[in-house]
Amino acid sequence: MADRAELVEAALEVYSEGLALLDRDDRVLFWNRAAESMTGYPGAQVLGRPLPGPLAGLTSCPVWEAGTENESPVRGTVVHAQHLRGHDLPAVVRRLVLRNDLFERIGTAAVFHCGEQTAALPHGTTSDGMEVKQSQADVQERLEMEYQASLHGGAPLGVLWITVDQAYELRKTHGARACEAMMETVERTLSNCLLGGEEIGRWGDDEFLVVAREGAGEVLFNRARSLAGVARTADFRWWGDRVSITVSVGLAIAEGDENLPGLVERARLAMETSVHAGGNHVTVAPGRRG
Repeated sequence: MADRAELVEAALEVYSEGLALLDRDDRVLFWNRAAESMTGYPGAQVLGRPLPGPLAGLTSCPVWEAGTENESPVRGTVVHAQHLRGHDLPAVVRRLVLRNDLFERIGTAAVFHCGEQTAALPHGTTSDGMEVKQSQADVQERLEMEYQASLHGGAPLGVLWITVDQAYELRKTHGARACEAMMETVERTLSNCLLGGEEIGRWGDDEFLVVAREGAGEVLFNRARSLAGVARTADFRWWGDRVSITVSVGLAIAEGDENLPGLVERARLAMETSVHAGGNHVTVAPGRRG
């Protein structure tokens, strides 16, 4: 009968994410099949030595350790390495400290998956504003992580693409500053009503993306309607005049092995359907075969 160590190694070998276990001197002790497939480097080229220079990005991100103030393993860090064949390899990486039973540090683990899908995600129109871009980057990382979790048997992933119906007209009549102030008000209003596991971020000048893990499709639809109702309560005033706010929402729920860009694109198309319906509307994206 296989012992515990053999069973663990067999499980890690077929793990869908890339996995590199490194000792205290950063020499690679374990390199699974997914790591070989993503990077092009076979185990024979990396085992027993530090990662090759083109893969150094995989160990350039912060290290997480349980029980410390840096306890945030959910988020990954987007890095750029280089495939054995020379092309750019964007990856989302999480690094963890490994300790033995005596709590002595014995090495680190780098868990990573390909970030190429993230680069292909459809986005709304984005200005050069750094705050908007950073918010977009944050929700993009969360989206990528939740997508990977859903592939491993987690709760269904729902993506809500939200656009503020009044944004275009306000920008045209009162300028970008007024529109940005309105967007900040809407984001604060929605953020105050998010449930655990949900995250909102700017997805464009006039748009937000909400990542939700609520469960069944009907629950997610009701959640989308609830957030649309919350948006209508946003109290925004410009030069003393109150601006009534409504949003158009598109909801898409991950299906089977659907890739992430396809999921987000279905949410975008559903949002556009809500806009064309006159705004202040929630549309559920049809299934891929619907």
